[in-house]
Amino acid sequence: MTTTGVQTIIYPVKDRDRARELFRALLGVEPYADEAYYVGFKAAGQDVGLDPSGHAKGMTGPAPYWHVTDLRDRLAALLEGGAELLQDAQDVGNGRLIASVKDTDGNLIGLLQDPEA
Repeated sequence: MTTTGVQTIIYPVKDRDRARELFRALLGVEPYADEAYYVGFKAAGQDVGLDPSGHAKGMTGPAPYWHVTDLRDRLAALLEGGAELLQDAQDVGNGRLIASVKDTDGNLIGLLQDPEA
């Protein structure tokens, strides 16, 4: 299996504290991560993240992240298919890899590989 579906969505936010309170109210749970660079929630089998640097990185809206078993392979396939690289594979901690591309219509596609994959 190469993907287990979209399980993570990241929102670019301008005010981390206000966004954290809004998503806390929406999801009805406390964040599992609450750092200056990222706030993360887990609810209903989804991981919802708030990225205070998202706008500076060019995010114009929420980004879905497809969970994959081989990020580099899926990234290469997307680039071969005409996608534009936005962020090459990067370890964001504890072996979790992320990358992102724009598809041929300018939509953001994120890839995420957990270390056990």
